[in-house]
Order: sequence, then structure tokens, then C-alpha cells
Amino acid sequence: MKIEFTLNHQKMSIEAPPELRLLDLLRDYCGLTGTKEGCGKGECGACSVIMNGKLVNSCLVPVCQIDDSEIITIEGLEKDGELDKLQQAFIDAGAVQCGFCTPGMIMAAKALLMQNPHPSEEEIKKGLSGNLCRCTGYAKIIEAVAGLAGNNNRL
Repeated sequence: MKIEFTLNHQKMSIEAPPELRLLDLLRDYCGLTGTKEGCGKGECGACSVIMNGKLVNSCLVPVCQIDDSEIITIEGLEKDGELDKLQQAFIDAGAVQCGFCTPGMIMAAKALLMQNPHPSEEEIKKGLSGNLCRCTGYAKIIEAVAGLAGNNNRL
């Protein structure tokens, strides 16, 4: 099946089986390995990407559903070699430990901030609730998002 879509602001046209998962298309066909597979069931958030402005678990999306869609991955956030402000906020807050969950966490936070630029602490927690981290305990992750959103006085 020929699939045409926009990936990280670039038009793409790829031949792929319709049942192929978006996660596998990104990693195996496009060489974008920032999106991770954790559980393969949509429960951990490691595979989170933004599709048409909404957060999705790429392990659950068959590529037959992405035709004419706009997909943004963790690799699509940096511009001209500069990290996105959210990526830098994670580094500055010490919100990265092993790093496995980080791309999904950042994409979940990005989707949240696209919808709500000034979320409360509770809204941040809810926005990140589909993403699991076994290293940080979430405090630094929430701090990074809140700091960028201008809400660091709430923590």
C-alpha cells in the first residue's frame, strides 16, 4: 500500500503493508529510532507521537490509518540542530535518567502544551498519565513541564 503523509514537516510517500504499525514504519522504514517500543499494547507511552495534533500510541496505529496525516516524532522537535525548549527543560530539570521513556514523555508533554500552554500541576499529571517511568518518580518530569509552562511556583 502506498502511504502519503507528512513526517516531521516533510512530505513522505512510502510503500508498506497496511497492517504495519506506525511504530515499525517510523523505526524500520524511516530510521527514526527515538520512538520506543515498551509494551506493544498502548499501555506504557514509550511509543507516543503526535498525529494530527493529538497524542497517539504508535504501536496501536496501523499505517493504513495515517494516509494524509501529519506525524511529529521526538526527532521532529529540534530545529536547525537546536533542541526544542521542552527537550531542554527536561535536561535542565534533571528529568532524564535511563532515557527510555523520555521521548514518549516529551511527546506527551508537547501534545499537552499544544492544547493548553499553561496547565496546572493536576493537568500536567493527567497529560502524562499514559506514560510510564521507572526511574524518576515523575517529580522532575512534572517540574520540567511546569517550569516551561511558567507554573513552577505551583510545585
